[in-house]
Amino acid sequence: MAKRSCCPVAATLDLIGDKWTLLIIRDLFAGKSRYRDLVASPERIATNILATRLRHLTALGLVTAKPSLARAGSSEYHLTDRGRSLLPLLVAMRDWGLANISGTAAKVHVPHST
Repeated sequence: MAKRSCCPVAATLDLIGDKWTLLIIRDLFAGKSRYRDLVASPERIATNILATRLRHLTALGLVTAKPSLARAGSSEYHLTDRGRSLLPLLVAMRDWGLANISGTAAKVHVPHST
């Protein structure tokens, strides 16, 4: 994907700034690793969109997909070190939302950055 500019904010948005990607990353931080758990998130992501975003995140090196030991033919998804480096961004977004958007609540646990 071509960058819009050399601005790091714009370049980051080009990679992970769509409607669903950070929610998937949030859920992976919260411990979800199976496709069926990710699709069951409160925001109700469509299965085709989830599959596309997981492939995108894997191609970016933010997520790994490994065959599930618990269920033949399915995969488990986990954040890579690069993916885990997004934690401060998610924490900042959560904290900003709680402070500035009425009616929000942290219903999905995202660990605090250290």
